[in-house]
Amino acid sequence: MPEKKMLIVDSDVVSKIDDNRGDMSRSEFINLLIDTQLKGGGSDSAAGASREEFLQFQEDTRELLRNFLEFFISYGLELGKQPKDREFEQLSRKLQSLGK
Repeated sequence: MPEKKMLIVDSDVVSKIDDNRGDMSRSEFINLLIDTQLKGGGSDSAAGASREEFLQFQEDTRELLRNFLEFFISYGLELGKQPKDREFEQLSRKLQSLGK
């Protein structure tokens, strides 16, 4: 049987533990939290993307869409299909707006 020791914590900490531990005992829950934190599971990098990463993703997505539109416009022109003026103008406007 493992040796047991007493840990004195504030009552609000005990309330947080009790609110979040579910069917686990307090000891099991604290062990889980400590193990997760020590293994790096509680790091900020898992929280989500930074603003810079999101902006880079957004710019890369625009570039991909721009390349996609350019490809299909040029592909249609290579096949000799003359685009309808209105459709071609709409695609050109979309392509120009993505370039901004």
